[in-house]
Amino acid sequence: MQLKGIIDHIIFRNTENAYTVLSLDSDDGADYVCVGTLPEMDAGESVTFEGDLTENPKYGTQFSITSFSFAPIDDEASILRYLSSGAVKGVGSGLAKRITSKFGEDSFRVIEEEPERLAEIKGISMRMAIAISEAFESKAGSRQAVSFLSQYDIKPNLGQKIYEKYKDRIYEVIRSNPYRLIEDIEGIGFISADRIASEAGIARDSEYRIRSALMYLLSADLSTGSLCMIEDELVTKAAELLAVDTALITLQLDALSIERKIIRENADGKIMVYTEGAYYAEAEAARLLTELDLPDEVEESRVYEEIRQIEKDRGISLEDAQREAVVGAISNTVSVITGGPGTGKTTITNIMIHYFRQKGFDITLTAPTGRAAKRMTEAAGVEAKTIHRLLGAGAVIDGKPVSGFEHDPDNPLETDVIILDEMSMVDIYIFRSLLKAIIPGTRLILVGDADQLPSVGPGAVLKDIIGSESFHVTRLTKIYRQSEASAIVRNAHEVIEGHSIDLDEKNEDFFMLKRNDAERIIQGIIYLAGKRLPDHLKCTPLDIQVMTPMRKGILGLENLNLRLQEALNPPGRMKREISTPGGMLRAGDKVMQTKNNYDLQWELANGKGMVLETGAGIYNGDIGRILSISSEAAYVRFDDGREAKYTGEALSELELAYAITIHKSQGSEYRAVILPLLSGPRMLMNRNLLYTAITRAKQMVCILGSPQTVDEMIRNEREENRYTGLERRIKEIRYME
Repeated sequence: MQLKGIIDHIIFRNTENAYTVLSLDSDDGADYVCVGTLPEMDAGESVTFEGDLTENPKYGTQFSITSFSFAPIDDEASILRYLSSGAVKGVGSGLAKRITSKFGEDSFRVIEEEPERLAEIKGISMRMAIAISEAFESKAGSRQAVSFLSQYDIKPNLGQKIYEKYKDRIYEVIRSNPYRLIEDIEGIGFISADRIASEAGIARDSEYRIRSALMYLLSADLSTGSLCMIEDELVTKAAELLAVDTALITLQLDALSIERKIIRENADGKIMVYTEGAYYAEAEAARLLTELDLPDEVEESRVYEEIRQIEKDRGISLEDAQREAVVGAISNTVSVITGGPGTGKTTITNIMIHYFRQKGFDITLTAPTGRAAKRMTEAAGVEAKTIHRLLGAGAVIDGKPVSGFEHDPDNPLETDVIILDEMSMVDIYIFRSLLKAIIPGTRLILVGDADQLPSVGPGAVLKDIIGSESFHVTRLTKIYRQSEASAIVRNAHEVIEGHSIDLDEKNEDFFMLKRNDAERIIQGIIYLAGKRLPDHLKCTPLDIQVMTPMRKGILGLENLNLRLQEALNPPGRMKREISTPGGMLRAGDKVMQTKNNYDLQWELANGKGMVLETGAGIYNGDIGRILSISSEAAYVRFDDGREAKYTGEALSELELAYAITIHKSQGSEYRAVILPLLSGPRMLMNRNLLYTAITRAKQMVCILGSPQTVDEMIRNEREENRYTGLERRIKEIRYME
C-alpha cells in the first residue's frame, strides 16, 4: 500500500534508533498515524510512504512504513507550511509568512543561494539571514546524506551519526576509504564497512581493507577475553575473511608493526600479536604489581600470637590453613587468597580487617561490581566501593569533569591496605588502572576463586598472577563445618572436582526438575520465578535470578527475557513504556547496564528524599529496576541504591535482566538461581560455567532440563582458552631482578 501526503506533526521520535511515530495528512483526505524507522522529518514535509495498515492492541490502526521517499516542496503553500513548522532554526510561522510573501516559490533558492536577500525583509539582519541559510543547508545536507547512505543499507539513525561526524566530506570518505567508519563511528564494524567498500568499488586487495581486517580480528579477539593472537592464526583467519593472498596480509602486518599500531612479541617460540593498547596495559600491570611487592620486616611469630588473641576476643577458632592465610596476607605487601564457597574467605577477611584496625591502618575494601561491593560491605561491616568508584570515575574537580580516573600516579589512593574481593572477574584494564593509583608500600590483598569463569573483559588476571608463582598465595580447599554445609556448597565442590552430583536427592536448597522440552522448561521457569520461589523464600520475583549459558535460542537470554517480562511485568493501562534499540522497557522492569558509561550521572539518597552522594559512572553488569518512565527518559534504581536518569543514547545501554548470562553473573550473589540446562555448544557448556552458576546462589539452586547435560558439563574440563602474557611478563621481571 502507498500513501502520499504532508506530515502534520511528529508524535514521537526515539533519537537513538530513529523509531518515529507521526501524523500524516494523506492526499486521499484521511489522517493516518504512521510508524517506522525514519530519518529526521518535519511537519510540512511532502512524503510518499509504502507499507501496510496494522492493528496495534494498544494504539489502534497504524500504517507501518517499509520504505519512504521525499517529494519536492516547490509550491508556495507547501513552502510556507514547511518553514512555519520550525524545521529551520530561527524561522517561525510569522517570519515564514513574510519570506514566502516576498519570494514565493523562489524562497528555498533564495535561502540557499542568495541568503543576503533575506535581509531585505523587515526584522531580518544580515547575521540572522546567514544563520537561517546555514540551518537550512544543514537540514538539506543531512537529508541528502542519509538518503545517499541508505543505498548501502545504512539505517537512518546511523546515517545521521555518520553525517554529523563528516558533514559534506561524507561522500569522499565513502568512496575513498569507508574503513575509516570503523574507528570513527560506534556501531560500524568491519563487516558493515566491507560491504559499503565493495559497493563503492574499493579493490579487494586494498591496503585499507587488509589493515582494517587485521585490526578487526584483533579487536574481536579482545572481546572474547584474549589479549593477543598467534600470528599464524591471525594471518590464516584474515586470509579466509578477505580471500586474498597471505603475502599481502604479512606485508600489511609489517607496516602496522612499523607504525606501532600492533606489537609483535616472541613468546615461547610463537609470535604473538597485540594491539598497542592491550600490549601496554598488560606490560604496565606486570611492572606495577611487581613494584608493589616490597620486602616487609614482619615478625611472623608475633603476628601469629596477635591473630590468636583476636580469635579469642571474637570467639572464633581458625583452622591452621585459615590462620596461615591471614598471617601470609599481613606479612607480604602483595598476597592472594583463593578458594571456593565455604572455605572461609569471608572469615579470613574479617580477621584481617580487625588486625589492621588494631594497628591503626587505613583499610580500603573494593570489588569489581556494585553487587559484590554491597555483599562485601554486609559481610565485613565496613563500606566497600566498586573499583570504579574507588578510583573516582566521573569525578568533578573545580567544576570540571575529570577525564579517566581521579586517582592516578599524580593523585594516588591514600590508604595502607587494599582488600580486593572477587578478583577472578577483574580484567587487565581496570586492574592496571587500580595499580597505577597505589603507592608502593601499600598492602594489596587479592581475594577470589580461581575456579570461577575469567573476567568478562580481556585477560585472566587472577590465574596469571597465581601461575607466575611470584607472590604469596594461599589456596583454601577445605569446606569448614562440612556437616552444616548447604547442598549448594557441597555440590559446587563436587562439580569443580569433576564428580557427578546426585540430582535425585531431595534438598531444601538444591533440586532439579527434569524436562526435555524447551517450552515446558520456560513454563517451569515462569512458575518458579514468578510465584513458587518468591512465596517459599518470602521475597519478590526480582530477587530470583534466571541464568543461562547463551544469548540466542529458545532458552537464550533474549527469548527468556521477553517471556519473563510478559509474565512478570505485563503491559498495563497505567504502566508507561519506552522504546529502545533493544526492545520495549516498562516501569517495574529488572534491567542491566550493558557497557561502561563513565558520564552517566547518579545520586544516592537515604530513602527519605535526602541526597547523600552524587557522582557519575554506571558500569557493565550493574543491575537495577526501572522506577518510572517519562516521555523520553527511564529512571533506574540500582542494587546499591544509586539512581540514574536514562535518556537518548544511554537508553540503548539498558537491557532486560530477568534472565542474564552466567558470565554476567560473576561477582554477584542471589537469593535463588534458576538454571535452564538442556543443550548448548560443547565449548561453552563446561565445568567452570556450571560451577560459576551454582556458586552465585545464596539460598537455592533450581536446575530445569536434562541430567545428561549437567553430567556432560561436569565431565567437560575444557576451559575458555585465552591468550594472555601477564604470567610470562611477571616471571621475566622477577628473573631480571
